[in-house]
Amino acid sequence: MKCLFLLCLCLVPIVVFSSTFTSQNPINLPSDATPVLDITGKELDSRLSYRIISTFWGALGGDVYLGKSPNSDAPCANGIFRYNSDVGPSGTPVRFIGSSSHFGQGIFENELLNIQFAISTSKLCVSYTIWKVGDYDASLGTMLLETGGTIGQADSSWFKIVKSSQLGYNLLYCPVTSTMICPFSSDDQFCLKVGVVHQNGKRRLALVKDNPLDVSFKQVQ
Repeated sequence: MKCLFLLCLCLVPIVVFSSTFTSQNPINLPSDATPVLDITGKELDSRLSYRIISTFWGALGGDVYLGKSPNSDAPCANGIFRYNSDVGPSGTPVRFIGSSSHFGQGIFENELLNIQFAISTSKLCVSYTIWKVGDYDASLGTMLLETGGTIGQADSSWFKIVKSSQLGYNLLYCPVTSTMICPFSSDDQFCLKVGVVHQNGKRRLALVKDNPLDVSFKQVQ
């Protein structure tokens, strides 16, 4: 679904978009909206938890997990990583909070959404379960994914799940202006790919130009 005047609207100050995705700001669900599926072929449900797993095996595999960022002064673990292999620990469960939640519990391709680690934590660390894109890291030449975000706000870090050109799905990060205008746009010119960079011997999720991370979703029982 194309968004008219997107380029012009991107110049409007962000304060215009200070509202959240609520029933007061309804979002129309496209008639051709395609549900995201888990590894068993079931549609993702925002009430359930999933592990983000690799579509590959061995050294090319590895689940996504929450860990402590190197040199971080955050009071809680706030780094988003991927294990170095699919042999070993399971990833940290997540849940997806879609911008079309008032239509039901489904999660759809190209839908703007927030991502939150679905774990028990102290009150201090609640916000450190919500995904966001951090500041530019000069040493790695990119922006790293971390936690400490918000849900449903104009300043939230909004993501999309899109079909991969290879296997499974890719994650995209979509800046605030395009989010508020086109919450179901399949035009991803304003979105950036989520991939992996190496940080202190670990695979850290980050924004990349090429080689996006191919993932699937496994429901937590």
